[in-house]
Amino acid sequence: MGRLTGLTAKQVLEDRMGISRIFSQTHQSFLVLKGYRTLIVTPQGEVFINPTGNPGMASGGTGDVLTGMIGGLICQGLGILPSLQMAVFLHGLAGDRVSAEKGERSLVATDLIDRIPALLQEGLIPYQSLLG
Repeated sequence: MGRLTGLTAKQVLEDRMGISRIFSQTHQSFLVLKGYRTLIVTPQGEVFINPTGNPGMASGGTGDVLTGMIGGLICQGLGILPSLQMAVFLHGLAGDRVSAEKGERSLVATDLIDRIPALLQEGLIPYQSLLG
């Protein structure tokens, strides 16, 4: 985010919500800002704060997993905002489940991928009804 805005990482961390909102509105884009309590921001300036996830997810490839989840949901016909919300929530929850089992330090991206099908089957999110 610092590279996109020309700000330092410290500056972004000091006002994640404000900077994300301005960026999304200025560029008329949806934004997912990973980090402690990942943010989802809409072009209208709405901010959603995700309650799942942990520091162990700050490892190589986890963002790629999230990107794939988002793209997959959008391609299945789910709207952009619901796709972002569902993917970010399930991604973080998968990380929380792995962390509880193996610890944060040993969490790797493939662990998240392995957890997604079971989370979808748990019915935490009415996935099938969202696809309509």
